[in-house]
Amino acid sequence: MSTGRLEAFSDGVLAIIITVMVLELDVPEGDHLSDLWDDTGLGLLTYVLSFIYIGIYWNNHHHMFQIAGYVDGSVLWANLHLLFWLSLYPLTTAWLDESGVALTPTVVYGVNLMAAGTAYYLLQRRMMSLPVTGPRLRDIVGNDFKGKASPFIYLLGILLAFVEPWLALGPFFAVALMWLVPDRRVERYFEAHREALD
Repeated sequence: MSTGRLEAFSDGVLAIIITVMVLELDVPEGDHLSDLWDDTGLGLLTYVLSFIYIGIYWNNHHHMFQIAGYVDGSVLWANLHLLFWLSLYPLTTAWLDESGVALTPTVVYGVNLMAAGTAYYLLQRRMMSLPVTGPRLRDIVGNDFKGKASPFIYLLGILLAFVEPWLALGPFFAVALMWLVPDRRVERYFEAHREALD
């Protein structure tokens, strides 16, 4: 089956997730710039972090399905598995914010980040098993250093939360920054194989 419905559904879910997250932000009660930080500072910070993660997943998801000629039922379920973990971002982000970065919400947020990363990895592996898409995707992904390093950095953040919850945000931001850098491998692949993909 073609990828069109899967991509459209995923795009819609990610748009809703971002909308729900932004609706969780408190509107400042005053009319000064300082009121923005006083009333929404931590919430804005956690929103930005989660927004960046959603953007990273949307970008990588888009690139991955650009090379897929078709999908099967197992890919549909693997994609739903990813969307499930991403759909929890508004909840875990709001809890992290409202708790003031307390231990349990920070650990749960980190587990949510790691679970979404694992779900994306499983989706990618499932796509790699498809006859036409698999070789293309394996060619692009290569050794996937970022994909292999991310779970360990998430785990470091989760463990640091038990020392001091605020320390956990460092590794969580580090993973986001690592993935924020555009992956030139995908663009190079498209340039080199443009005719074959059209």
